[in-house]
Amino acid sequence: MKIGMILDATFPTDPRVENEAISLIDKGHEVYLFCLKYFDELDSEIINKIKVKRYLSNKFEYKLSALSYTIPLYGWFMKKKIHQFIEDTKVEVIHIHDIRIGAAVFSVNKKFKLPVVLDLHDNMPEVMKLYPHLQKFPGKYIISPKKWKMKEEEFIEKSDKVITVSPEFLETIKKRIPSSVNKLVLVPNTIRESFYKNYRLEESILKKYKNKFVILYLGDTHLRRGLQTAISAIVNLKNNIKNIKLVIVGKNTTDVFLKKQVQEQSLEEFVDFEGWQDVSLFQSYIKASQICISPLHRNKQHDVAYANKIFQYMSFGKPLLVSNAIAQKKIVEDNKTGLVHKEKDIEDFSEKIMMLYNNKKLSEELGENGKNFIENKFSWKHTSKNLLHLYDNLSS
Repeated sequence: MKIGMILDATFPTDPRVENEAISLIDKGHEVYLFCLKYFDELDSEIINKIKVKRYLSNKFEYKLSALSYTIPLYGWFMKKKIHQFIEDTKVEVIHIHDIRIGAAVFSVNKKFKLPVVLDLHDNMPEVMKLYPHLQKFPGKYIISPKKWKMKEEEFIEKSDKVITVSPEFLETIKKRIPSSVNKLVLVPNTIRESFYKNYRLEESILKKYKNKFVILYLGDTHLRRGLQTAISAIVNLKNNIKNIKLVIVGKNTTDVFLKKQVQEQSLEEFVDFEGWQDVSLFQSYIKASQICISPLHRNKQHDVAYANKIFQYMSFGKPLLVSNAIAQKKIVEDNKTGLVHKEKDIEDFSEKIMMLYNNKKLSEELGENGKNFIENKFSWKHTSKNLLHLYDNLSS
């Protein structure tokens, strides 16, 4: 089957898109990927057997994307590109990655009448409420998460199949849209075996942290990710763990607040901001760590989604400390791969760190449980089966 994936972003960047495409190609399908470009990149190229088609965009269009369901300009610009993509590739099914470009795709598909698979990477209307530019003028008044939620429900109704990323997210859709129950398919974000089997260690990172007790955070560092709790906990933890080091690998525009907090609490010696690093270095940072964290704040998005970092941590046998955001709490507790702290609770976070620090046997058991969980149940090899089954049914 010729599958046309629609991604209104650059590529390669998104591991979920790449994982899905590669698995479908390995199963015998042909995958064309619609994506955008902002610079002088190739219009067409093949990446890991994915037939990538890039369409020129610009900063103006990018800014309009947040207004997709306020004014229709973004969809108008995208429709021409999508129409050209479908005409050129002759795809037999459309696979939409998230809802931002959904209106444009469904509008174009009135002509082609192709089956549509809607892939919800996130609970987008809820994620939008957390964006800094929606907390202030003018975003607060011109961008409506409520309208995005209405559009999400409309697209779910129109789609032939709808992919969600966690059981919790799936259940929320069932409650909101009971008629969708038979079209929902669960395909969680997980990691490919190559992440923990085929990698190269960066010795300089291992050497840098050789004599440190490293608490590691990987990924987006927006304030809602909970790093203020981890930083505050270091104030007392440094008195009990002399060689402690909180290592933060990632970035966000809100980093200025985290760095100010570190400075005000005189923690420069104990907190490293590594900035965003290439994914090929993640394994080295994880190897260099003793405890890996995901201290998410609780909200409607975090309660129903897994951060991919927790599976990266587990694959290397590291004990986790995560907040009680429902989805990650459940998977960690059910599989005994780490400890859970109350969100934003500095004292509880600190106590759980000390529990792992003082009980090496517990840390090793939790880490080993995580490693076994990934290898035997929750790598992409296992979780992609629903995706393949979905397309087997569409093909037939």
